[in-house]
Amino acid sequence: MSTDTVRRARARAHLNATDLRLARGGRPVLTGVDLTVSPGDRLGVVGENGRGKSTLLQVLAGTLVPDSGSVHRAGTLGVADQEMPIDDHRTVGGLIDVELAQVRAVLRAFEAATLALAEDRPGADQAYADALADAEAIDAWDADRRVDVSLAALDAVHDRARPLAELSVGQRYRIRLACLLGAGHDLLLLDEPTNHLDAAGLDHLTARLREHPGGVVLVSHDRALLDDVVTTVLDLDPTSDGRPRTYGGGYAGYREGRRAERERWESEYRDQQSERERLAQDLSAAQNRLSTGWRPEKGTGKHTRATRAPALVRAVHRRREELEAHVVDVPKPPLRFQLPRLEAPQGATLLRADEVTVHGRFASPQSVLLRSGDRLVVTGPNGSGKSSVLSVLAGTLAPDSGVVQRKRGARVGLLAQESPPPSRRRAFEVYDAVVGRLVSSGALDEADCVGLTQLGLLPSGAAHRPVTELSIGQQRRLDLAVLLAARPQVVLLDEPTNHLSMALVEELTEALATTGAAVVLATHDRQLLRDTADWPRLRL
Repeated sequence: MSTDTVRRARARAHLNATDLRLARGGRPVLTGVDLTVSPGDRLGVVGENGRGKSTLLQVLAGTLVPDSGSVHRAGTLGVADQEMPIDDHRTVGGLIDVELAQVRAVLRAFEAATLALAEDRPGADQAYADALADAEAIDAWDADRRVDVSLAALDAVHDRARPLAELSVGQRYRIRLACLLGAGHDLLLLDEPTNHLDAAGLDHLTARLREHPGGVVLVSHDRALLDDVVTTVLDLDPTSDGRPRTYGGGYAGYREGRRAERERWESEYRDQQSERERLAQDLSAAQNRLSTGWRPEKGTGKHTRATRAPALVRAVHRRREELEAHVVDVPKPPLRFQLPRLEAPQGATLLRADEVTVHGRFASPQSVLLRSGDRLVVTGPNGSGKSSVLSVLAGTLAPDSGVVQRKRGARVGLLAQESPPPSRRRAFEVYDAVVGRLVSSGALDEADCVGLTQLGLLPSGAAHRPVTELSIGQQRRLDLAVLLAARPQVVLLDEPTNHLSMALVEELTEALATTGAAVVLATHDRQLLRDTADWPRLRL
């Protein structure tokens, strides 16, 4: 974009939200959210799964009305939700036209203004100047070329006639993301945009967001993207006063600020508890003096002798009332993931795949040997067959050639990229039903069963809600819990960081490094790749 174009975009892009509050089913989801996004700002929104991040983006986009608070927007708006419903008859070109509808409208207005100017209609000069400014502000003539560049960089289908229903979830998402990056919107609201991107796509997205002249609100659990892109971070996790916190200094500033905030909260709570204990002791001592008829020694004054103990009692009561008026809530400990014990016979070959191929998925023969405690990372660009390799290992996809052998009785579990359609049953009922089937079939001993909440993946409140009411991240946590319920000896994880909170990803990574099971990861997550740099690689 030209310097003038950037200046115009910077001048009009603005987003402000004040004291947003929203509850669902009587449960607070957003509480006192304040934020401001100006041109050049890239705000990262973080928090545990189910904390309301996607809900906040819907409120900011105007598709969801808060119970109270206000949102003010200036400039054009582009939104990428995590989920993308499609019309079975829409094509790639149709989706591009929908996402570039504003660009098309601006160009039509410019053509009409140009015609009016040529015909010397009254007021045509000003109408043409306004239409030209609008078109230049989003560089409308170059929008389709920018979309094509992003389609190629994100490895997305560019055939305009291709029906969307024939494409994977990841392909559809990448097409829409390419449209948003090419449309020239003043404000971008992006919900987990890295979930379906490979290394090249991640690099392209990072570069485009860093150079975006308007404002960006980015909901993400991708630690590398947050570190590379955001200028400020809004944390929706609990604080001492129950309100979200905004941290400057990018992702590094957030990490340091969050640590300091937590330490300050815990220190204030400890100080308050100590003060309560001291006041209780003072009150008890003063009341004892009254009940025993205590008096100070002679010579200290008649008035003092008569009133000192009652005055002390009143002072202690006043101080206690002050404490009650400014009570510091106990800092709730965050959920801590507890990986159940996954045991496998030492040195035993659990799974072996020799020269397997799947036509149309991966043509080059692949071989994998997994013993107890083995680690493997499967890498490669989108479409190279990573998910297919994991499906072959799991036994859910038959290879066209080659052989797969599993140790008799070996338990193999696969966490797929996408969650199954959500059930109306409550989360713990879904989990308990799986455990019940495993126990009744003899695959799991009842003594080894672990309750859903014991895994540290879902709090009790979420575990007792229907799965349809859970956030996408919470549904992903339930998928992980169901996988672990079977005590797999071979753990296959396809893009395991998708939708999961940063804290859980770090805990899961640490736990997988020490488990006795064999573990295979397929991932594009740059931070996870760094954290598993010493694991063997299978490059497709």
